[in-house]
Amino acid sequence: MSLGELILVHEAESACRERLLAAGHDREHAIEISSYLAQSTDLSAEFEAIAAACKAEKVNFLPVELDDAAVALAGRSPASTLVWTLTDGITYFRGSAAPALARLNGLKTIGADDSLFALCQDKFRSGAVLAALGLPVPPAGLARNGAWLAPPPQARNGWFVKPNRLGAKIGIWPDSHCRELSHALELSKRIFSAYGDDALVQAYVPGRNVRASFLAIDPAEPVESVAGIAFVDSGSDFQTMEDSMALYGETGAAARAEGRYAEPRLQPVAGTQPAAEAHIRALSARLSAALGLRDVFSLDLRVEPDDTVHLIEFEVCPGLPCFDFRAYCRERWGMKLAEAIARTAASRLRPSR
Repeated sequence: MSLGELILVHEAESACRERLLAAGHDREHAIEISSYLAQSTDLSAEFEAIAAACKAEKVNFLPVELDDAAVALAGRSPASTLVWTLTDGITYFRGSAAPALARLNGLKTIGADDSLFALCQDKFRSGAVLAALGLPVPPAGLARNGAWLAPPPQARNGWFVKPNRLGAKIGIWPDSHCRELSHALELSKRIFSAYGDDALVQAYVPGRNVRASFLAIDPAEPVESVAGIAFVDSGSDFQTMEDSMALYGETGAAARAEGRYAEPRLQPVAGTQPAAEAHIRALSARLSAALGLRDVFSLDLRVEPDDTVHLIEFEVCPGLPCFDFRAYCRERWGMKLAEAIARTAASRLRPSR
């Protein structure tokens, strides 16, 4: 007897790209922007494996493209339907509509409250919320096409400039770490010209890049106990848009075919900086309690040699098929990705005893 149905809602790269072209973006930048949805492209190749893993857990699996979600979710049984949204976004991406549709239909969801699907894609606003909670987020200003909307902070190590509402390293170039505010304003002009977005001008913080991944296969597990916390070494101080596009989705497939694909190396933070790892676990518990992150999410951080931790941003839809999340599922849970997805869904659909 089936426990119920897992509906995975995903926004396709191609659908996003066509919508951006219709809105007036040129093809080059539409391809760059839509690459944020590469996990949808990559995961679609595993839908059969996910369906098989779900079947073994007595769960039916139904992948649904975002444009079809309103019809697909209408009339479903709240007792036996679970919605897992693969993408977030409010402006260039529209994934935050899916958990809202699930709530409208009274359906159970995997992941954070739908308001966080919108908040996480606005880096300036989310940073303000994180700072108000007393979390160690670098201070930031906001610029639009060469003019300040909010004054930037003083920063002894310079500033890091990136689009405010775009992810996947879109709009991050080799000179995004700058030493002069005049350069930061020039970068904001470049970002506005290319993408029509504001620019976050954040105090640059030194250290190594860290990704903290979370999947509560059992919802009773405390968030801090299910974390996978690893240094991400790409061979440079930070990844650029070009680096990211060579890893995933349609552009990543082309890069792999041409031999331009190289995964960053992962190293457990606990192996060399256990105090920093403990700090990140405590920080994740604080985020879960105060912000409402749950079920599945990730954090991007920087860690200095003296164990100082900087929280850069959070993601409510981590890239499930990405190399780091696969490694997390394998090392923390001893599972392949499809099995982890199916086991998580079954644990939410199984009746409470």
